[in-house]
Amino acid sequence: MEHQLDWALAACARILRPVVRLALAMGVKHPHLEVLLRDLLLEEAKRSWRQQGVAKPNISQLSVTTGLNRKAVTAKVRDTVDALPHTEISAAAKTFTLWLQMVSENQSFQRLPITSEGDDAPSFETVARLGSRGNVHHRTILDELVRLNMVAEQDGYAELKANGFVPVDDLQSMLAFLGDNGRDHLLAAVSNTLGEEPRMLERSVYARGLGLQDCENIHQVVRDRWAALHLELAGEMNRAVDRAPEGATGRMRVGIYTYYEDEAAPGAPPVPAQRDKGTR
Repeated sequence: MEHQLDWALAACARILRPVVRLALAMGVKHPHLEVLLRDLLLEEAKRSWRQQGVAKPNISQLSVTTGLNRKAVTAKVRDTVDALPHTEISAAAKTFTLWLQMVSENQSFQRLPITSEGDDAPSFETVARLGSRGNVHHRTILDELVRLNMVAEQDGYAELKANGFVPVDDLQSMLAFLGDNGRDHLLAAVSNTLGEEPRMLERSVYARGLGLQDCENIHQVVRDRWAALHLELAGEMNRAVDRAPEGATGRMRVGIYTYYEDEAAPGAPPVPAQRDKGTR
C-alpha cells in the first residue's frame, strides 16, 4: 500500500521511544544501538528466509532483505550475545510463585521452617524442590530471594515479604523482566498485525482527561484483580507442565500492565484539548 512504510515507521517510533529513553538512562550511545540494530536485522532476516524454506540464506539475499551492504552483512560473524538471565527459567521466581499460591490457600504458610522437621508440614526446602523441579538446591534459592529482599530469614525460618516477584533491588533482574515481558507483549501484537494464527489476546482500555488520583485508584483496582488472576494462572500453568508429554516445546507468558502519567508535566508532548476514552 502507498503509505505502508510511513505507517510502519510511525509504529516503530512509538515502540522505540521508551527503548531510547531506557538506553539514554543506562548510558547507551548511538554506536551501541547501531550495531545492535544491524545484528538484529540480520538475525530476523535469516529467520524470515528459513521460514520460506531457505536453510542458509546467502549474502545477497540478506543484503536485499535488510538494506545493509554486503560488507555489513559479512561483518556479522556471531549471533547477538544476551547478557541477561531468562526469567522463564528462574528457579527463584518459580519457587516464589508456588509459595505465594500456598499462602493464598493457607495464611499460616507465610512463615515456613527452612528445612523439613520430620513431619508432613511444608518447609521452604520442599517448596523449593517442587518449584525448581529438584534442579536447584533450596539454599541457593533462599539466598537469592533474601538478596532480592523478597524473603526474610531468621532463626531457621523463612518468611515472605512481598506479594509478587518484582526484583526491584536487582537491576539485572529488572532489565531481564523488562526485556522478556516487553518482547512477548510486542510479539503478540506484531503477530496479530501480520495476520498470523492463532490470534493472540492483546487488549487495552484507555482514557485521557483524568485526575491523577483517579488514575492511581484505577491502578490499584487492576493490581487487586491481577493478584487473584495471577494465582489462578500460575496454578493452571503448573498443572499443564505436569501433564505435558516428554519433550513438549510450548512456551507461554501471560501479562498485564498499567501506565499513567501527567501529560502537562514539563517536557511532555502537546496534548489534544478534548477528553477521550476507548478500548482496543
